[in-house]
Amino acid sequence: MSEQVFLLPDLGEGLTEAEIVEWRVAVGDVVTVDQTVVEVETAKAVVDVPCPYAGRVVALHGAAGEVRPVGQPLITVAALDGDAASDGGGAPEPAGHATYREEERAGSGNVLIGYGTGHAPGRRRRRPRLAVVPEPVVASAPVAVAPARAGTPESVGRNGAAPLVISPIVRRLAREHGLDLATLTGSGPGGVVRRADVEAAVATATSAPLAAVPARPDGPAPTGEDLVVPLTGIRKAIADKLSRSRREIPEVTIWVDVDATGLLETRAVINAARPEQPVSILALLARICLSGLRRYPQLNARVDTEGQRIIQSAGVHLGIAAQTDRGLVVPVLRDAQRLTTADLAAALAETTAAARSGTLAPARLTGGTFTLNNYGVFGVDGSTPIINHPEAALLGVGRIVDKPWVVDGQLAVRKVTQLSLTFDHRVCDGGVAGGFLRHVADCVEQPALLIAAV
Repeated sequence: MSEQVFLLPDLGEGLTEAEIVEWRVAVGDVVTVDQTVVEVETAKAVVDVPCPYAGRVVALHGAAGEVRPVGQPLITVAALDGDAASDGGGAPEPAGHATYREEERAGSGNVLIGYGTGHAPGRRRRRPRLAVVPEPVVASAPVAVAPARAGTPESVGRNGAAPLVISPIVRRLAREHGLDLATLTGSGPGGVVRRADVEAAVATATSAPLAAVPARPDGPAPTGEDLVVPLTGIRKAIADKLSRSRREIPEVTIWVDVDATGLLETRAVINAARPEQPVSILALLARICLSGLRRYPQLNARVDTEGQRIIQSAGVHLGIAAQTDRGLVVPVLRDAQRLTTADLAAALAETTAAARSGTLAPARLTGGTFTLNNYGVFGVDGSTPIINHPEAALLGVGRIVDKPWVVDGQLAVRKVTQLSLTFDHRVCDGGVAGGFLRHVADCVEQPALLIAAV
């Protein structure tokens, strides 16, 4: 019987490996061309991987949680009896399969699109999938939760129905802590179990035994094994990128407090006049940043260390720092300077929603030239953020709160925020950085100045 081995393809942007999150097929299943066979997590996104071959699955190379290098076997599929690719007939291989192998050798992302779509699909037979119960992770205190039972369907609820779980990250987190998802009540829409639900259950189970056993003043300190969390996937990518930024970039942070009352009033006027296209504060801040970068293009740049040169980008590819369940990501709005304020608001809403749901393509997470970071959503005033390598600058915005402020010589309560600019001292000196930050601050305090600058 003829067999085809599907190698893990390059999933884009030169990624070298991917972690298996969940197999969608089992050995013995019949698959068709373009059928999704596995869900993997790269350093940038969770991706469904389709198989370009049809036939019966004879081998799965790797288990859930295992990291597979690009170009290594992922799944082996055998042709069905009577298939044109079966043994002994000497029939030519479908053209799509040869095309796939050439694309694969070239490292093309096109391997995610199946070939040979005219190939007659085989019947698909699904076998019941059983829960895989990993060895429990030993934390510093016992986790008083019931693990899933081997040989039974994964996470069957008390009413006999499976719990609503959408995110593979939530499933993996539950497995790592030996947590039965059927015991949880989801806080998401329609009862969907979210990451916060799993983390809360783990925290409750971990802290309960500690509260039940009083500490003895004369007794030994509690002992136990540390929780070891592998540095993989997006967490590893974040660690590598931030470490490189700190190693290579001589960064400086400057900041200023500003009265944002006028900006909030301007937003209210815009949204009252055009309720069908509301704009956010983040969109207005993005517009102000674009105005500042037009005046100070030195900050819309990167340093080419090998070529010993500074490259100023012709367009502003605006990165927006977004916190997600998988970690911090920076999706990019390419050529943001071409967008109107309303377009910016719509693009920001769509992009941040897609980032948090994990549906952004890997290409949307690279290529930025300047980053806007609204860390005020975490309830903090200031920060000294690390530059998103290889960019040269990042503007941070703190929370907007009521504070006493002097207006025309009189003390008043105003909406005040702190702006911080972290910049690469190799691309400019303090005069340029201070000029940019002052321009942004002036536009926040007096939005009418923005109109004069655009």
